[in-house]
Amino acid sequence: MAKGPILSTQSVRDFFRELLAAAIQNQRAQVQPFTELYLVNLLHEFLASEALYVQADDGTLQQKPLAFLLKEALEENGPARLRLLRRLGDTSLFVSGFFPDSLARRSSLVDVDYYIAMGGKAYDAVARHAMERSLWEELSEKFRLLVDLLNEVSERALHSTNAGLIRLYERWLKTGSDRLATELARQGVMPLPRKGFVQ
Repeated sequence: MAKGPILSTQSVRDFFRELLAAAIQNQRAQVQPFTELYLVNLLHEFLASEALYVQADDGTLQQKPLAFLLKEALEENGPARLRLLRRLGDTSLFVSGFFPDSLARRSSLVDVDYYIAMGGKAYDAVARHAMERSLWEELSEKFRLLVDLLNEVSERALHSTNAGLIRLYERWLKTGSDRLATELARQGVMPLPRKGFVQ
């Protein structure tokens, strides 16, 4: 007997919508409803690996560097340029918001701040040319806040596994974040004060 998918497309969207709403409430963030919907759709879209990665000549999937995305956008005009700038903003937001640990582990000069700067500027460029500017302006102006909201969504999604709790604990060890300490305590993990850690 064939079984259907564990989660339907709608239930995945509902899952992210609930996590994002909880993060917005927890952080007392002010986000327009259309921006909230955009974030939910972004999370859903990037669940597919091909949305984040491109196939290299050798057949492997690789993430295209942001500088390459920017170069491609600047070489285009009109709608094609806006589409590529939006792609740059979306990629920056998703990676810095949902996978900040992957940026911290990379042995390069590229970090979360680089992704935040590139993404915010990309959305700002889209806002300057879009007919409906309010969404893109909010994405640009509140980029760092949106990254933090997606950080919390990522953390809440990890709560369901022991491996996820370990990753949360490792994030707390690196950052000393009070929010992470509170989340860990909610899950029954009591982080101990660290010697020499300055908040």
